[in-house]
Amino acid sequence: MAQTEYTLPRPDFDTPVKLLIVVAPFYREIADGLIAGAKAEIEAAGATYELVEVPGALELPTAIGIADRTSNFDGFVALGCVIRGETTHYDTVCNDSSRGIMELGLRGLCIGNGILTVENAEQAEARANPAKMNKGAGAAAAALHLVALSRKWRGGEKPVGFQPRGEYKLAGTPDEGPSRT
Repeated sequence: MAQTEYTLPRPDFDTPVKLLIVVAPFYREIADGLIAGAKAEIEAAGATYELVEVPGALELPTAIGIADRTSNFDGFVALGCVIRGETTHYDTVCNDSSRGIMELGLRGLCIGNGILTVENAEQAEARANPAKMNKGAGAAAAALHLVALSRKWRGGEKPVGFQPRGEYKLAGTPDEGPSRT
């Protein structure tokens, strides 16, 4: 049986959404295709965006972390392309950029990961083609869906750490300390 791809319906927003597209344009034509897809998806959802460039895929998580601490974006779209070469640098860049984005996501940031990790230029071109399976558009859609979820669940944040239930007493307080004989 042939598998069909399913795409979630585009989320609706009551208040404006502003995303930051952070792109590593090492492969300029691939990056441009990813950017075009991301912009089209963001605009179709009625959201706005800003675009910044960073030197490489390893800098994407750092730039997103800085933007989160110093700006007012609702979500982020990370775009770039890593093509396998002759050294293990490919594995380092793929793993560490992905891990960095995942760590930010687990902290609550709404990030769509559109970093292509491919074997060759032909695979990258296919995934950056705005007329086909554009992964820039997919990353923007993911960020928008995460923003929608975060707004849906806003206010339900749980405190971090130990939270006692009810009244408690510490052992050894001056009034009720252990008796000594």
